[in-house]
Order: sequence, then structure tokens, then C-alpha cells
Amino acid sequence: MKTLITLTVNGDAHELYVDARRTLLDVLRNELGLMGAHRGCDSGDCGACTVIADGQPVTSCMMLAADWNGAEILTVEGVAQDGQLHPIQRALVEKGGIQCGFCTPGFVMNIKALLDENPHPTEAEARAWLAGNLCRCTGYAKIVEAVMSVAEGTS
Repeated sequence: MKTLITLTVNGDAHELYVDARRTLLDVLRNELGLMGAHRGCDSGDCGACTVIADGQPVTSCMMLAADWNGAEILTVEGVAQDGQLHPIQRALVEKGGIQCGFCTPGFVMNIKALLDENPHPTEAEARAWLAGNLCRCTGYAKIVEAVMSVAEGTS
């Protein structure tokens, strides 16, 4: 059974007929062509699919798209503005907080949500906030360093 939903994604309104069983991740990737949120674990544990929905970071692989009817969704594709990387993206590059890049979009979105809520977190707060994002490459130190540099305005 398909349901008509409206989503505002990265500032653009979309009306879509979606199967009520489809996840937000599936709709973003397969219906809207937004490939930034990655399918990692399909159980909400890795954070690779994180987007910001109505101001809150969510693991889009665990959310039914129909439940977000009327929501405002921000994906990693909507973070950069006017062809310029967002300070979070720039800091991750500058500090070496990316390697293979698979987890990076989820980290960007979760870091953005953190800094929107708490512009000056402590290192412990940043580490706790990012505990739901897994990375197999970086060891997290450089990711946290990037967060702190943005929070301190040094990046």
C-alpha cells in the first residue's frame, strides 16, 4: 500500500507516493537520488545513515518514511552552501578526520546536530554525542579534534 507523503529535503519540497514499509533511507537514496546517507548496518548501530529530521539526528535506516510526512530533512548534500564546504566538512578534511569516507556523511550530520544544540561542547560531550557513529579507519581522535576546532572557531 502506498501513502502520499510530503518531505522538505535540503530546502526542496517533495510529494512522493511511498510504500508504507519503506525506510527514510530508501526514499532518500532510491526516490530522491540523494546518495550521501549510507547503508551500513541496517540496524541503527553504525550512524552511516544519519540525517537531521526536524532538527534531530536520526538513523534513517530505522525510520519509516511515512512517519516523517511533513518533516524537514537535512542530508549531507544540503550542508555545503554556495559550493563551499561547511566548516565541519572542512575541519574533518584539515584535521585528517576522514579516511575511506564511508562513515563521514553520518559524522558530518551528527556533528552538525551537536553544534546546533551545543556550540561549545567539551571533548567528553563531543565523544559521548558521537558514540553512535562507528568508524573503522580513523580511531576517532582526529574526528573529535575536528569537532573541537569548529567549536573553538579555529577551523
